[in-house]
Amino acid sequence: MPLKVTIADYGVGNLHSVRKALENCGAKAIVVSDMKELLEAECIVLPGVGAFDKALELLTPIREELVEKLDDAVPCLGICIGSQILFESSEEGKQNGLGFYSGEVKRLKAKRVPHMGWNSVESDNPIFKGVDSRYFYFAHSYYGAPSEDITVGTTDYHGRFPSMFLKGNTYGTQFHPEKSSKSGMTFMKNFVRFAEEMA
Repeated sequence: MPLKVTIADYGVGNLHSVRKALENCGAKAIVVSDMKELLEAECIVLPGVGAFDKALELLTPIREELVEKLDDAVPCLGICIGSQILFESSEEGKQNGLGFYSGEVKRLKAKRVPHMGWNSVESDNPIFKGVDSRYFYFAHSYYGAPSEDITVGTTDYHGRFPSMFLKGNTYGTQFHPEKSSKSGMTFMKNFVRFAEEMA
């Protein structure tokens, strides 16, 4: 049986690319707009692109139950804004984040914002096994600044910032693996394999 991955459609995000990438990696990907369905998921993906407050609107009613599910080690991948909403708060928005990751989302201190395009990720995390090029696609103005030791990848853009996180079985990436060509596909295959082992 292929891994069943539930993708949250909370009104933002690049759903088609994420779904296609997961299917190409052998997973069965479904998109849900009723966030309560995440609470029954075998594996969760919180997709990227969008604003902090907007992404949280539909998730706020299930915040406690969703965090409890992540605490119970259900595999999850948060991409870009999907990673940022896992934090407690953001300089971008007024809403409280999910609070699974301790810390705040901060605005990039760079002359040119947003940070758009290809950049490298420094990491020795096993999810990069077989990834030939560490260049991934970024499109963001904010980044997660954790107050706990969960950073497993960093990127340099007018100063180094955390670009990948891992707590329990929940990965968060500031980059977009679904838009990152061959490197991104290998990353996604590794995530699916990781989730299959953990689910």
